[in-house]
Amino acid sequence: MLRYSVAAATTACVALIAGVWYTSFGPVSADRFASCRTSSIAGGTSQIGGPFTLMASNGQTVTSAEVFTKPSLIYFGYTFCPDICPLDALRNVDAVDVLESRGHLVTPVFISIDPRRDTPQVVGEFAENMHERMIGLTGTPEQVKAASKTYKTYFKAHAAEDDYYLVDHSTFSYLVLPEHGFVEFFRRDLPAEAVADRISCFVDNA
Repeated sequence: MLRYSVAAATTACVALIAGVWYTSFGPVSADRFASCRTSSIAGGTSQIGGPFTLMASNGQTVTSAEVFTKPSLIYFGYTFCPDICPLDALRNVDAVDVLESRGHLVTPVFISIDPRRDTPQVVGEFAENMHERMIGLTGTPEQVKAASKTYKTYFKAHAAEDDYYLVDHSTFSYLVLPEHGFVEFFRRDLPAEAVADRISCFVDNA
């Protein structure tokens, strides 16, 4: 009886210590990027991103696997956008330049959600003017819609009888790592330096 009581007491003590440790420190996170995240995504990061097929500036069809060979910062916009898209794209390339100065090579990617006007040549020229390493992508309406759906973005063109129409669209930028896929998004009000800081954390932990 005494042996049983000692054994039971020892087991209870071990259980108590384990409970205190779990309460104090919690479980070890399986997410290697947990310390980098400042935003939460309903359903987790697996709900955003995935394979797509679009057209590069030379008119050739490319897959997402061919595009995302390095850490990439993606933005969905359109070249005729009067203000928001150019400012957001400039913020992203500024962040990319800051990262390059720190030894991190990140590719800026601009995906058009206006395939009617944004031909491969148009989006290619836009990307080249923004940054020498920016990749400009467009595609058929079906391809663009599929890519947008993959990243849970929104866009809707205004009705128009000519080429002077606007397109409503979401304004998030998305970080994709080659071996991990989508890992984080950034709001447009976040300064370039802050975007670079957060991307550095993800790249360092990849």
